[in-house]
Amino acid sequence: MSELDYSPFDADNHYYEAIDAFTRHVDPALQPRCVQWSEINGRKYHVIGGRVSRAVTNATFDPIVKAGAMHDYFRGNPDGRQPWEFLTEREPIPAAYRDRDARIAQLDEHGLEAVWLFPTLGVLYEEALKHDPFAVTTTFRGFNRWMEEDWGFHYQERIFAAPYLTLCDLDWAVAELEWALSQGATNIVMRPAAVFTELGPRSPFAAQFDPFWARVNEAGITVVIHAGDSGYSLNGYAAEGFSAQFTGGVWAPSVRAFAIERAAYDWLITSAFEKIYQRFPNLRVASVENGSGFLSDLFRKLRETDKKMPGYFGEDPVAMFRRHVWINPFWEDDVNETVELMGADRVIFGSDWPHIEGMPRPLDYVPELKAFDEDDRRKILRDNARHLNTPQPA
Repeated sequence: MSELDYSPFDADNHYYEAIDAFTRHVDPALQPRCVQWSEINGRKYHVIGGRVSRAVTNATFDPIVKAGAMHDYFRGNPDGRQPWEFLTEREPIPAAYRDRDARIAQLDEHGLEAVWLFPTLGVLYEEALKHDPFAVTTTFRGFNRWMEEDWGFHYQERIFAAPYLTLCDLDWAVAELEWALSQGATNIVMRPAAVFTELGPRSPFAAQFDPFWARVNEAGITVVIHAGDSGYSLNGYAAEGFSAQFTGGVWAPSVRAFAIERAAYDWLITSAFEKIYQRFPNLRVASVENGSGFLSDLFRKLRETDKKMPGYFGEDPVAMFRRHVWINPFWEDDVNETVELMGADRVIFGSDWPHIEGMPRPLDYVPELKAFDEDDRRKILRDNARHLNTPQPA
């Protein structure tokens, strides 16, 4: 931090949702179809679409494990501790996790210019409701109204919360996008997954969704695909469900750990395969908290497809991808490799603060960029996110 003469822009900060985040703006008569609270054996859980959710073990987040508690684990676990040992120390939930003025003070203390702010639970719940598009849109319309009230989409021009969008109902998606734009949103967030409509799953890039992408293209707002529950099956190799087990002696490695990257890979390569960027040349996509380890294989497959189907893309598909997509690598990824693949102007810094798998302090990431010159480091830490945060109308 002392090496920098500017304040970075953190493209991956999170809030912990308020107790009424999913209920404040949802008609009580509809909440049984959407999200409710229930108490089981003295612990509170969300009930989503009539089913108890254990996506997180403590949905009230109070007390909470400290920010970056598992940093050393993801760094390679140098002390050889068991995973659950990292989670034993808890604290009352800090004000900055739920209050925007306290978060502004935290940004000052962390030395940050601004942040993109994303859900914690909100990126998990579309999957649980996908069988009921009306419940999805009702839930997230209310969720977005809560978010705008509690955080704002451009609070003091430093906190830029992202409204959550889904394409499960096209008319709703277009209307919600218009509302978000009218509130000054600078980015929107979606889960990297197929769209579950009333007629079944569809690609997000199918022609039926072009009215939505056309409006995004016109407004020049950035679309963020953020890690969440994308509904990936483990095909019997491990128990289904989003969350890995870090308690007792039951934790074990499994293919569950790869689901986030698989989901982003599939979404991103499909966006290229279906030529969404040719149809909407002003589209900008940022992949956040999905990692970057899949990029070399994704590029290899794009090049192989281009050779097998000459003329299909009309241009180099990798160059096209690099023109429209920005990547936030996991902090433990090899950022040098990511920059080599994408270019320094297409990589963005995100700390995942205050999640347990993120950085204890956002600027703990700065030493990871020691191999870069000052211009490239500034792009990654600030300028690229600034650019994405500024709508570029067509």
